[in-house]
Formats: sequence, C-alpha cells, structure tokens
Amino acid sequence: MLGLWGQRLPAAWVLLLLPFLPLLLLAAPAPHRESYKPVIVVHGLFDSSYSFRHLLEYINETHPGTVVTVLDLFDGRESLRPLWEQVQGFREAVVPIMAKAPQGVHLICYSQGGLVCRALLSVMDDHNVDSFISLSSPQMGQYGDTDYLKWLFPTSMRSNLYRICYSPWGQEFSICNYWH
Repeated sequence: MLGLWGQRLPAAWVLLLLPFLPLLLLAAPAPHRESYKPVIVVHGLFDSSYSFRHLLEYINETHPGTVVTVLDLFDGRESLRPLWEQVQGFREAVVPIMAKAPQGVHLICYSQGGLVCRALLSVMDDHNVDSFISLSSPQMGQYGDTDYLKWLFPTSMRSNLYRICYSPWGQEFSICNYWH
C-alpha cells in the first residue's frame, strides 16, 4: 500500500481538509513585506537637490514607500566651500536620518558628492550605511583640464592653476581640495 505521497489524494479527502485551509495559511510564513531602506542622495559641484528630482521620482515610482532624502546643502556656488566644511555639514544632516533607520540606509552620491560621502564614511565610526554608491566621482583626484576649469579660468591661468590650488587661499575652494 502506497503512502499519501505515493498516490493522489481522493477528492473526498480534499473536501475534508478544506476547513483546515485557513489554519494552514496562517501557519505559512508571511511574504516579505518589509519596506526598503531609506535612500540619501548627495549632489555634486554646482548642483542642487533640484538636479535629482527625476531620480527621486523614479525611486518613488519603482519602490513606493521608500523614504528618499535629497540633501539640500551647499547648493550652486556654495559647493565650492572647502570639502571638510561640507563633510561636517552633511554629517549633521545625515545623523538624524540614520537614527530613524536602524536597519541602515543607502547612500547615493554624485560627482563631488561622492568625495564628500567617502570622507563622511571615514569620519563616522557609527554610521549605518548599507550601500554606498559613488557616481562619476573623482575618487583618485582630478588631473588635467575639465569643463569647469574652462568655464572658471582663462587659458593662461589654467596652466598655473596648481600654484593657486596649493596655496592657503586656493584650499578654500573644493575643486582645489581634490586636485591630483
């Protein structure tokens, strides 16, 4: 005689088990309903939180309920302030967000924001960043001419820019803080 697993249950047995179906469903593991971890976005040089409105909309559309914070600090020309000053400002902004997310946060940082976030992680022993995404950031420094330099400095000045960047006055500007 075959056990229950070796043959199909007759229809009568199925009918007898139907009243127990709700109990079986209650005992089954619940589907994973936990919300996504909060996302913190940090902009780059000369950007603002407005620059990331499409990313914010995309995350809200594809992962409803996800808390996304695009930090609105050091916008536009303020992004030229020294990087360590920016790190301190962003640190003050992310600490309360991280405190509300004991399971961790995701950090998306663009361009100069990637440098700020990397420095932020290096000085925060108690951070709870689960994922750090650095988009188009000069993590090994900047070398040579860039579009920003063409816009900010005339050709003759660009060739001597290192003299400015490595002066005490030059170190007051973020772009000189990451020059390689």
